Amino acid sequence: MTHPIHLHDQSFQMHFSGALFWVEKSMLLISDVHLGKVSHFRKYGAAVPLNAVQQNFDTLSTVVDCFKPRTITFMGDLFHSSINSEWLLFEKWVHSITSKIILVSGNHDIISPLKYEDINIKVTSELVLDTFLLTHHPEERNGFFNFSGHIHPAIKLSGLGRQSVKLPCFYKTDAQMILPAFGEFTGSHTLEPCEGCEVFALLGDAVLPVPIKEVKKKRYYRK
Repeated sequence: MTHPIHLHDQSFQMHFSGALFWVEKSMLLISDVHLGKVSHFRKYGAAVPLNAVQQNFDTLSTVVDCFKPRTITFMGDLFHSSINSEWLLFEKWVHSITSKIILVSGNHDIISPLKYEDINIKVTSELVLDTFLLTHHPEERNGFFNFSGHIHPAIKLSGLGRQSVKLPCFYKTDAQMILPAFGEFTGSHTLEPCEGCEVFALLGDAVLPVPIKEVKKKRYYRK
């Protein structure tokens, strides 16, 4: 269900949902939920299953129940676009939990911060905690380990013959970890392994370290 990792003398647990739990801070990091995206696409005629809306909230509740964090930090793109019917579901979900909530705003977060403040959610452009820098877009800053999202990272795994599968993943370099997209119906972007990186794929209810067989020149990815 989870896989441990130690960074800068701190302990973290990677969850199969794509969330990351910071043990010492009792903080749950979640990126790219994209609430409202399903309703947005359905409004314009896309054939998206309605149960994908509830799935986001069910998964959020499951991971919160698992770790019981003091704080939840959403790492950007919490809502996909402007307010729609899913905002009411989000308000109901917020009132159902006791954790403090912080939103590190992303490029899709266009809803007024005042709406978040009305339900006691703090909105900020970045968060600095000890030697860790929490942002939406991947960022390199001297002296800090960066947690980010935005990319929706995935890894392509090949089997015998021409069989292959693309899985969402945690993607870690020496100074950065990019979290997988948490939300349903978000899509993903395949990343090539770089020198010294570590990849942890999400498969069912497991987080699996992926052996890196081919080392390629480091790239800095933007989406």
